[in-house]
Amino acid sequence: MSQFMKHVIKCNISQKYLQYLPLKNIQARYLNLLECHSKDLLNQHGVAVQKFKIVENADETSSLLKSFDVDEYVLKAQVLAGGRGKGHFNNGFKGGVHVTKERTKIYDLLKNMLGYKLITKQTPKDGILVTKVMVAESVDIKRETYFCILMDRSQNGPVLIASPAGGMDIEDIAVNSPELIKKIPIDIFEGISDKVALDVAKFLNFNGPLASVAANEIKRLWEFFLSVDAVQIEINPLVETLDNKVVCVDAKIQFDDNSQFRHKEIFELDETSESDPREVMANKHNLNYIGMNGNIGCLVNGAGLAMATMDIIKLRGGEPANFLDVGGNVNENQVYEAFKLLTLDSSVKAILVNVFGGIVNCATIAKGLINASRKLDLKVPLVVRLEGTNVSAGKKLLEESGLLIEFASDLDEAAKKAISSLKN
Repeated sequence: MSQFMKHVIKCNISQKYLQYLPLKNIQARYLNLLECHSKDLLNQHGVAVQKFKIVENADETSSLLKSFDVDEYVLKAQVLAGGRGKGHFNNGFKGGVHVTKERTKIYDLLKNMLGYKLITKQTPKDGILVTKVMVAESVDIKRETYFCILMDRSQNGPVLIASPAGGMDIEDIAVNSPELIKKIPIDIFEGISDKVALDVAKFLNFNGPLASVAANEIKRLWEFFLSVDAVQIEINPLVETLDNKVVCVDAKIQFDDNSQFRHKEIFELDETSESDPREVMANKHNLNYIGMNGNIGCLVNGAGLAMATMDIIKLRGGEPANFLDVGGNVNENQVYEAFKLLTLDSSVKAILVNVFGGIVNCATIAKGLINASRKLDLKVPLVVRLEGTNVSAGKKLLEESGLLIEFASDLDEAAKKAISSLKN
C-alpha cells in the first residue's frame, strides 16, 4: 500500500469510520526530512541556499569554527515542527532559533539545545528531542517571496504557484489578496521554459539582472523536482538579499514514496524518531499499520477487508485498536511481526484475525499464528475467522495446536465474539 493510500485510509474513507478514528493523533506517513537534509539536497542540485553545517555535539564547536567562519551565525534546532523560534526547551532555555555574531557564544547555545526537548505549538506536549542543530550563515534579507511546485490532481500534473508576498500563510494570501498569487500548470514534457521562468521572476518583483538570476533558480528547482520524484517542493521564503542574491532560505519537500527504489539514499534520511514506533516497525516488515484508540487488535489481509472489519467491530459496539493489513504475499515471519505489533500495544485486550485467502494461503496464516502465539506467550483472547485458499488445512493446524482460539464462521460472528471476550 502506498503512503498516499495510508493517508486516504486515515482521513477519507467513510463518515462512519471517521467517527472513531483519532484524527487529532494522526500522522501522515510521508517521507519526513529535516530542514538541513532538504537544504543539502537542494545544494547538491545547484540550487542557491545559505552555507551551513550540521552539529550533533557541542564539543564539535572548535572544529566547526575553524572550518566555518562567517560574519553572523544562525543556529536552528532540527525537528519536524514549526514555531521553533518562539519555542522553549525542557531545561528552561528559550528559543529553538538563535542569531549571533559572537563566535564565543556558539558553544553555550549548542550546549543548551542539543540533548534537550524543544516544545512549540506544533510539537507534542512533552516536546521533541533535539539531536541536530543546523549552524548556518545568516542571510541579510531585503525581500521575501513564495515559490512552490506541486502535483495537482485537478490539473493532472504539476503546477507552479508563486507570490511576491513570501514568509506568510499562502492560504490567507489566496483568500485576502488573490491578485498576489500566480498559478501555472506545467506540461510535464515541456517543463518550465525560459520565458515562463522569467515571467514568474518578474511577477515576484525580481528586477534588472536579478530577474535572470531568479529565473535560473526557478528552472533549477524544476529540474530538482523532476530528478528526485517530488510531489511538492515549497520554498518559503525565496529571498532577495541586500547583496543582490537570490537564496532559498527554507524548504519543505515531499517525495513520491513509490519512487523509493530509485532514491534509496534520500529515503534513508527519513526522520522516524518523531513517528509512531509501531508504524516504523510495521514499515520495516512491509506491513501496513495505523494505531487507533480502541482495545480490539485487528489482523487482516487487504485494506478493504481491514476497513470492513473495523466498521463491523464498531457497529457491534466495540472499538478497534488498529488498522493492520498484512497484504497478499504475507509469510510466516510477517505474521509473527504483526502479532508482535499487536501485543506491544497495552490497550489491546483481544485480537481478531480475519483472513480471506485468495493469494494468501490460510495454512501459512495458521502456521504464523501458532508460532507467534507460542513465542509471544499470548495472554489475550484470540478470535479467528479463516476462509478461502487452503482453509481446511489452516483450520486443522489451529485446532490441533492446543491454543485457546475462538473460531468464527463469518465476520459478524467474529466481531461479536471478540467483543464478548472482553467481558469474560
